[in-house]
Amino acid sequence: MDLMREAERERAELAGLLAELRADEWLLPSLCAGWTVRDVVAHVLSYEGLGPREVVGRMVRGRLVLGRINDVALRAQGPASPAELMERLRAFPRPTGLTAARGGAVGLVDALIHQQDIRRPLGRPRTVDPARLRFALDFTRTAPPLRGFWKARGVRLVATDVDWTVGRGPEARGPGEAVLMAMAGRRGAAADLTGPGATVLERRHG
Repeated sequence: MDLMREAERERAELAGLLAELRADEWLLPSLCAGWTVRDVVAHVLSYEGLGPREVVGRMVRGRLVLGRINDVALRAQGPASPAELMERLRAFPRPTGLTAARGGAVGLVDALIHQQDIRRPLGRPRTVDPARLRFALDFTRTAPPLRGFWKARGVRLVATDVDWTVGRGPEARGPGEAVLMAMAGRRGAAADLTGPGATVLERRHG
């Protein structure tokens, strides 16, 4: 799979969703704690156009703590309007710099998960491309910043629509998108799964 090409497609689908949103929907809460839809979009774009020195500078200001680094990056975007963010998204249809890491894998999975962070609370579901979804499941499980293996520890995850299974313990079974979001620690995702493992995840992440 051409990861960079798929990352571009994922961003194009995100742009399509954002173009449909009402002004008030940009201000609604996303699944990212404390972030509105606007904040999530700003975050997705927050590393585009930066060189290595600028990225390192943000890491230092964030004291090498992921949440703090993301907050620094978000503040750097300023109070950008939806129109300004849309313009920036059109300017960067292809991940660059940090989000281009691992052949575009970082940009692909980041955009995929954050698109669902927007879609789920707004009640705008979609069918995620199966190849992208399967890749995101594997990546999320092992990527250090996401630590899906830890968030789903002690549970056997079964994606029923993309033939993907991992882990040991009580089973949590359901659509791959819900498995992905549960593994990313997103609240409410485990409610879309069945089995005793789903109860474990609901108690853990809400």
